[in-house]
Amino acid sequence: MITTARARFVRVSARKARLVLDQIRGKAVGDALATLEFTPRAAARLIEKVLRSAVANAEHNHQVRNLDDLRVVRAIADGGPSMKRVQPRAMGRAFFIKHRTSHLTIAVSDEANGGRPPLTRPRHWRVREPIPAPAATAAPALAPAARAAKAPARRAPAARGKRTSTSKGKEKK
Repeated sequence: MITTARARFVRVSARKARLVLDQIRGKAVGDALATLEFTPRAAARLIEKVLRSAVANAEHNHQVRNLDDLRVVRAIADGGPSMKRVQPRAMGRAFFIKHRTSHLTIAVSDEANGGRPPLTRPRHWRVREPIPAPAATAAPALAPAARAAKAPARRAPAARGKRTSTSKGKEKK
């Protein structure tokens, strides 16, 4: 059974929270709590609270008794609204400051693989499929003489009223 816990409008940027969430995703809950305890980032304390809440939800709502079987199956940090502030600067200027917030979501499950088939490849927008190698049955490369015979003949550029002169201003006739 998948159990989730969510903390919304947390005062940490989503980008910084994702660095910590990447370390605990897929781990057992005991290992994840140990990792968060020794992670020297401010986001680790906030994520630890959400993880403990997800474990408590699993224990209370779904009567999960063996907490050693729980694994972190989903850990997401979505961006929340930004609080906008203005910092006065010299000569009447003002700098904008964005205090970013995030929504933290952690899901734990006691089922193997979280009730899903294992991923064959990571789902990430930067991962691209490998380019297949060229087939061995491709057409053989043409010899240079055959390539020259196949290429279209080039025409010489037409002279459009251009002057051919030997010296400045004098035309050759």
